[in-house]
Amino acid sequence: MTDHTLIFGHRGAPFDFPENSLAGFKYALAHHIDGLEFDVHLSKDQIPVVIHDETLDRTTNGSGRIHDYTLKQLRNFHLANGEPIPTLKEVLSLLAGQNVYANLEFKTNKIHYPQIEEIVLQMVKETNLVHPMIYSSFDLQTLRNCRQIDPHQNYNFLSSHRIFHPEKTIKKEGLSGLHLKHYQSAGILQRVWTVNDEHKAKLLLQHGITGIITDDFEKITRLRDQFEKKTQLITN
Repeated sequence: MTDHTLIFGHRGAPFDFPENSLAGFKYALAHHIDGLEFDVHLSKDQIPVVIHDETLDRTTNGSGRIHDYTLKQLRNFHLANGEPIPTLKEVLSLLAGQNVYANLEFKTNKIHYPQIEEIVLQMVKETNLVHPMIYSSFDLQTLRNCRQIDPHQNYNFLSSHRIFHPEKTIKKEGLSGLHLKHYQSAGILQRVWTVNDEHKAKLLLQHGITGIITDDFEKITRLRDQFEKKTQLITN
């Protein structure tokens, strides 16, 4: 449990900007967001790029799998606002020196990209982040690979399913916590996604959830601030 729940922008600020766009990330940073969540794949020439799907079709004017294109080729495709697909390096450059938490999701549950863990961990290590990177993945093996490379980072298992014995799972896998689609027991560090409903957000705040990942960070941040103010008045 925490007395201050952090609010994370899910793929940036997707209500106002294309998801996982530099414009969305810049807007969120300019409006003092607590944290940013984004997704990472590898190009054919093993350059980490920030995009959610394994394919270009839904979020760009291109078609086909990310991994079938080199970065130079990927730069020919654009998001709805005309931006190219951002690289991880570009996103990390935005985050460097900023008082913001970042949640990097390894998108490896459908395609496992060889060496993605080494490449990403090294790139993040070379970035001057104010807060340690929060890593997450639906693929436990990816998190195990990361732990073999660097056991001291913040690793979290993503799941849309109920986790039985969550405390034991966290301890066994050497995790920091869980990123879930639902709330579980109060004794674990957990961030819940994707919360846009005010009623659900209020319930999570009452539980003292570690973090809320949302498409509408401004609305949920206002709700969090109101909740904390009311709680302070009651306790004082």
